[in-house]
Amino acid sequence: QVQLVESGGGLVQAGGSLRLSCAASGSIFSINVMGWYRQAPGKQRDMVAGITRGGSTNYADSVKGRFTISRDNVKNTVYLQMNSLKPEDTGVYYCYSGSSWNSMNNWGQGTQVTVSS
Repeated sequence: QVQLVESGGGLVQAGGSLRLSCAASGSIFSINVMGWYRQAPGKQRDMVAGITRGGSTNYADSVKGRFTISRDNVKNTVYLQMNSLKPEDTGVYYCYSGSSWNSMNNWGQGTQVTVSS
């Protein structure tokens, strides 16, 4: 079993920046992909960004050029640097881990990001 603990959410004005972190523990040998989904009020949970152990990345079109995902394999931690934030980036951000791009085996508890206009 893998445990994921997120941190770094908060309230920021439009145009500002936030950095999310997600630390994994437990059966980390099973992890290949780590990343982030987000869920806005009343909407489905959507992929934001993901990164493999080898450093390959994937981004939602809506965040390309503004968000950067990175990973420290020694610390078993994934980061999401979010710049030029927009009100539509508001939501609960969930960290996930999995064995492949299509396999989200574990989820964090979520961290709230609120972008004010």
